[in-house]
Amino acid sequence: EAQILRRALRRERVIRARLDILSFPDDFLCERYRFSAQSISYLDNILRPYITHVTHRGHPLSSVHIICIALRFFANGSFLYNIGDAEHVSKATVCRAVRNVTVALKRLLYSFVFPGHRPTRFIKEGCHKIAGVIGCIDGTHIPIIAPSVNEGDYVNRKSFHSINVQIICDAANIITNVEAKWPGSVHDSQIFRECTLSTKFGHGEFTGYLLGDRGYPCLPYLLTPYPDPEPGPQQRYNLANCRTRARIEMTIGMLKARFQCLQRLRVTPERACDIIVACVILHNIATIRGEHCPSGPNISSDPNHEHPDPPTDIQDGR
Repeated sequence: EAQILRRALRRERVIRARLDILSFPDDFLCERYRFSAQSISYLDNILRPYITHVTHRGHPLSSVHIICIALRFFANGSFLYNIGDAEHVSKATVCRAVRNVTVALKRLLYSFVFPGHRPTRFIKEGCHKIAGVIGCIDGTHIPIIAPSVNEGDYVNRKSFHSINVQIICDAANIITNVEAKWPGSVHDSQIFRECTLSTKFGHGEFTGYLLGDRGYPCLPYLLTPYPDPEPGPQQRYNLANCRTRARIEMTIGMLKARFQCLQRLRVTPERACDIIVACVILHNIATIRGEHCPSGPNISSDPNHEHPDPPTDIQDGR
């Protein structure tokens, strides 16, 4: 009888009232989530079909809250339990939110990344220093924890574990191509040689050129600096090449300043690659929608960018 009485007197579960995240000022939201209320609503509209699950248990999180939990992780890269404390949810809930939003964003990759948001002729007009350029290419290393499988493959030339990510951008700081699947030990030139985009350029599917540094071979569709330029046209070309390629360094810096999780990802290489792609998509959305980019040391230069030696199989396509 006492046990029955205790069950009858069991306290009713108290559910913490959830805040309306979109009611906060935009500067508050941008600092924590990197997006304004209007842009978070936009993200909710495009991601809701992929992250909402019908359940009759308890008080499930709204799609906006799920997105904001993931955005907070992308924005500051803190430990999951710290994100959970800030958002008043459990570590497991944060983990699920990050994974669900990451997978949902990957499904939208080709809606926001190359062949892109603008016709090629407009992209060419933006890169006015060298005629016909449709993008600048570079690689950047995203640090990760030491993986349990093939650990040595992920050690780069600077002796830390990383994913070597190929990024191409246009003059508007929009990322038009991302290859995020290669271990840190792989050279930039190999990543480009084996990517689908290189094959398409080789088959003449795109009209225009990419600009790269000396880590890439010079090809009919990939222009690199002269190694020992002579005074005159060669030096002027190298200067124009360098000034135009500054756009890719700025874009990578903006990406890492927006999403501090890319300073070091404490997940498996496969999950790290997914998160990198998700951050690239979010960067493009933020750039297209005119979201403020936080200032940081990575804007003008990328500390994880290597200045590689020229590839051994270099081809002179000039």
